[in-house]
Amino acid sequence: MSKDELYIRRCFQLALKGNNAVGTNPFVGAVIVYKDKVIGEGWHQQYGSHHAEVNAFASVKEEDRKYLSESTIYVNLEPCFHYGKTPPCCDLILREKIKRVVVSCVDPHHNVEGKSITRLRAEGVEVKVGVLEDEGRFLIRRFISLHQEKRPYVILKYAKSEDGFIGRIGERTPLTGGLAKIYVHKWRSIETAILIGKRTAEIDNPKLTNRVFHGNHPIRIILDGKGQLEPSLNIFNKEARTIMVSEKKHPVNHVETLEYDLKSKGLKGMLEKLTDYGIKSILVEGGRETLQTFIRAGLWDEARILTAPIYLGKGVEAPRLDYEGSRHEIHLEPDRLEVIFRNPKYHSIWQQDWHI
Repeated sequence: MSKDELYIRRCFQLALKGNNAVGTNPFVGAVIVYKDKVIGEGWHQQYGSHHAEVNAFASVKEEDRKYLSESTIYVNLEPCFHYGKTPPCCDLILREKIKRVVVSCVDPHHNVEGKSITRLRAEGVEVKVGVLEDEGRFLIRRFISLHQEKRPYVILKYAKSEDGFIGRIGERTPLTGGLAKIYVHKWRSIETAILIGKRTAEIDNPKLTNRVFHGNHPIRIILDGKGQLEPSLNIFNKEARTIMVSEKKHPVNHVETLEYDLKSKGLKGMLEKLTDYGIKSILVEGGRETLQTFIRAGLWDEARILTAPIYLGKGVEAPRLDYEGSRHEIHLEPDRLEVIFRNPKYHSIWQQDWHI
């Protein structure tokens, strides 16, 4: 591993500390190095707050500031170029007279897309781009989907029995064990939103909250075209923000409604509109028909399939996911987890197990 790769990997580690507190922004970490000594580190900690580069510079001790003009700053994502909720980090790097910048990947945001790299080079700064680029893009895959696909990153998640059923007909059917439950709630803490359909809300009456892992609750999205769900269901409590996708406004005051005719306007349009609610990623935990709708439309990026060592004999069949790409399986005793990425590059990176 080269020194540049070593410090970019440290950026990845720092970036992940942001978890879902960064909202629609990407995970970003920054490391400032002078003669093989780290003199500053930072990460983007909160949506609307200081970026990773700002926090890294702020962490430099007063006695080390004289070394900044001879230092390298490592960032997993190209520094921002435009004024948003914070000033451009590109300007900050120039003010601090950093002589070398190492970046993992170019920012896909239309206001950046290489502009900072061009400007830094024009000002005489040495800029190296593409260090561990595939891993860098994997880390910000949700942000890439938001700005290149114009929709949230979609993760399909379901549990099935060994003989291929996701549950008994018309009744809630728990399948997986305690370790799998911890993983699922960890995923809920990372993703912006969680989505189910009307039938799952009625039959399972889930809370869809994160109760066994540290972190936030996801935004709950419920597909109920005619707005017929009972207000007494758990998904309408005040524990988490809830958005109903329906043709008419929901009667519960604290529940938001995306008034949208899913059948006539389609799934892609709904996903595009959900970005207006600050949703960067969605964990789809619905029943067979909801999951199959995403599969048929080709509107998914990742699938996480849990298989329990249970035989139901009959019931609701698991969704049919015909995909010839890479698959990876790990054991969450007594269950198995299979992970599938539509982007084959992501599969090999995920196997390194530095982020789920």
